[in-house]
Amino acid sequence: MSELEYQDQDHNEPKGTTFDFRGYLFKILNWWKFVLVCVGLALIVAYLINVRKQNIYKLSSLISIESDQNPFFTANTSISFNWGGVSGKVGKVMTSVKTRTHNELVVDSLQYYMEYLREGKYRMEDIYTKAPFVITLDKTRGQVLGHQIGVRFISATQFEISANIASDNFIVQRYADREKYRVEAPIQNFAQTFNLGQTISLPFFNGTITQRDPMQIPVGGQFYVQFLNFDSVVNQYKNGVSIAPFNGSSSSVLELSLAGSNKDKIVDYLNATAAILSRTELQRKNLYATNTIKFIDSSLNAVNANLKDVTEEMSQFRKENKLFDVSAEMALVSEKLKTFDLAKQEEQTKLNYLNSLETYLRTKTDYTKIAAPTSVGITESNILTSVSKITALAIERQSKEYTVKEGNIIFKDIDRQIDAEKNVLLETISTTIGTISSNLNSINTSIARLESQLSGLPEDQQQFLKIQRKMDISQEAYNIYLTKRGEAAIVKAANVSDITTIDEAKDIGGGRIGPNKSLNYMMGLMVGFFSPLFLIFVIFLLDNTIHGSDEIERLSNIPILGLIGKYNYKNNLVVYEKPKSAVAESFRAIRSSLQFIYKKQGKEHQGKTLLVTSSVSGEGKTFASINIATVYALSGKKTILLGMDLRKPKIFDDFQITNDKGMVNYLIGESTFEDVLIPTFIDNLDVITSGPVPPNPSELLMSDQLTLLIDQLRDSYDMIILDTPPLGLVTDALELTQFADATIFMVRLDYTKKGMLSLINAKYRAGEVKNISIVLNFYKHKTNHNYGYGYGYGYGYGYGYGTYGNAYHEGNGKRSLWKRLKRVLRS
Repeated sequence: MSELEYQDQDHNEPKGTTFDFRGYLFKILNWWKFVLVCVGLALIVAYLINVRKQNIYKLSSLISIESDQNPFFTANTSISFNWGGVSGKVGKVMTSVKTRTHNELVVDSLQYYMEYLREGKYRMEDIYTKAPFVITLDKTRGQVLGHQIGVRFISATQFEISANIASDNFIVQRYADREKYRVEAPIQNFAQTFNLGQTISLPFFNGTITQRDPMQIPVGGQFYVQFLNFDSVVNQYKNGVSIAPFNGSSSSVLELSLAGSNKDKIVDYLNATAAILSRTELQRKNLYATNTIKFIDSSLNAVNANLKDVTEEMSQFRKENKLFDVSAEMALVSEKLKTFDLAKQEEQTKLNYLNSLETYLRTKTDYTKIAAPTSVGITESNILTSVSKITALAIERQSKEYTVKEGNIIFKDIDRQIDAEKNVLLETISTTIGTISSNLNSINTSIARLESQLSGLPEDQQQFLKIQRKMDISQEAYNIYLTKRGEAAIVKAANVSDITTIDEAKDIGGGRIGPNKSLNYMMGLMVGFFSPLFLIFVIFLLDNTIHGSDEIERLSNIPILGLIGKYNYKNNLVVYEKPKSAVAESFRAIRSSLQFIYKKQGKEHQGKTLLVTSSVSGEGKTFASINIATVYALSGKKTILLGMDLRKPKIFDDFQITNDKGMVNYLIGESTFEDVLIPTFIDNLDVITSGPVPPNPSELLMSDQLTLLIDQLRDSYDMIILDTPPLGLVTDALELTQFADATIFMVRLDYTKKGMLSLINAKYRAGEVKNISIVLNFYKHKTNHNYGYGYGYGYGYGYGYGTYGNAYHEGNGKRSLWKRLKRVLRS
């Protein structure tokens, strides 16, 4: 763990775990260059996304759904059609727009399965109608799918078709029936020249290329054509186009909208959608009139044939019999018979319609094709109302079949309403059939009565009147059907679609909905800013090393004696060889602080001992031992440096001496004190190295010989510096603390683990080490943690890294550009 701080369980120290938010903030400030670089990179990525990503546009159009109207439908018009109301039609239109059938018609009419492409700066661009040529496909033959076909114009009349299909077999699609099949043909590095207007028949392309008026052919221009799977294109537009009531209202005005990367294609698709909807609706309306005209034509043919037969019969009768006139009385009776015959024919037509309607209701399930009762003269309000309701419900059910799953409760409710209305209608039909049958019986009775009055006439006159009645009835029927046909033809000719375009789709600029460049920049700024903060947070959280004096103050009550700045040098003799450096000044400050400690102990005029240790190897205890010894020696104090790290001897290299003999030889009685004592080239400084590594270093350090040696040295030297092993690794240093008047525990910033302070704290509280102080090594004045206490020491002893401190540097010379850059990055 890192800033979830280790805390010692001591009443003088804070307890628990806390998050060092201030330290985290200073670390962010210390890494501000990294944060700035991340923000810059994120903004560059956002910029590249914005310039490389295709713009997405959304356009719309408005259409209106009107109720069924025709300028020739008046109160006097005998033919009327039941086409449903506006509300059901709105739902049907909204459903139709999202159906595959409708979108297939639109895609096929616009040929959106064929793309005209040109190589752009970042991608292949769909140029659509901006291509200077038009391709007329042979839809009965296959076109390769998913591969680009190059079209390069050699001259104003010639072009080259090129293709490179790696596989020897590829898929083509025949757009006439949308059939896909595989073709085996090697098409690698294919190139062939053709003339404009020439029929092209290739395994991968079949059609004709002509110039698009009024555009000019760009000689040398390179274009591409690509064919897409018809079903995939239809599915894309089916899912992409949307339709909804305008402004969210429930009116009959609908808004069509579509998003895409090419505004011209969006405009054409929306307008084609509206046009096809209008055309389909008009075809549906005309279908009723067309079927009516067909029915009337068939009836006219039958009546006309009957009229011809009756006319021929009358002519034959007149040839065979002399011409005569019937009496006025008989003519009146005959006229009445004709009237009753017409009434009988009308009632019989109604009866036939009702019987057919009853059979249809009992045997069919699609009630949208019920003929209007008024077409046969039925005006019974109950029948008209029931048929209208059943038809409307059937249309509503049909419109929901595309959007609602079968078995849904909505269907069950509609079916229940249809069944209820159908039962009412069947009862009404049954009653009406009874009424019509009674009317027919009455008419037949009247006809029989009148025919009995004519029975007293001569047979030839009776025959004449019968033929005359038949001819009059046929002529009257012919005239009625001819009138109805004329009305139906006028209705069909005057029909207009109930779907009209209020506002066509049009590119008037704007309409861009993506990419959201401002949002991308904002996201880039946020990602670029917060990502390094999170990374710094993770590093900060997982970092368990000590970074500043403030952390030591929170983790330990052991006082900080001084700070030693980071100083790159070839050896450890910095104080001796660079006496004016900031590091040398730091050791002088430590010497002054030690003097204060010794003064409090009352040991100003006798030999004093100083033990230098650390938690692990590499924290600078040998470096500190050598330079503290040097700074005392240079001040005129007779000083001796003892190499008490018997396990890993180090101090001999810096003084250019060997480690053949040392403390080990003396402690085991192999050598005398004079044999192991080595005067150095530094005045007042003697050294005793560790000597060969023994098998039992702890036992040697516990010997009485060492006690006698320390007592002897106190009499001979002013300062005795003990360079000991790491306290956190071995117990040797603890054996030596009994000889120490003062102890320095080295802490190297960015290296020493926080847990090691718990170890020294425990020994300090237990009294195993006394008069201990901490010295911070590798101190950096700009470190994010050295605020508070650390800042004061940094100003006093770490200024060698600033402008003022440069006066203390000797012989470093000017830094190279690379070194200065590295220094800036490290800071």
